[in-house]
Amino acid sequence: MMYQVRLLPNNITFTASTQQTVLQAALDAGITFPNRCQVGACAMCMCRKTSGDVSYQLEPMLTEKEQAEGWIFTCQAVAESDLVLTLD
Repeated sequence: MMYQVRLLPNNITFTASTQQTVLQAALDAGITFPNRCQVGACAMCMCRKTSGDVSYQLEPMLTEKEQAEGWIFTCQAVAESDLVLTLD
């Protein structure tokens, strides 16, 4: 499956498959996306999901509050629907 990902505030769109992380999909599309370790340790790729669903192979190190606020690690998250993300 392929899903549409919209990145705010610049309204950049790219597609992500269920076979890749959201970060890898952005990088494959040539989008500059903050990242460093790509294993969920540095938190540079964290962004807020304003709509949509993601899944993780391994649950990320996010507090319950961060999860409730919509924060995701894009280096570990796989799109399960169309997404709207914000770097703000």
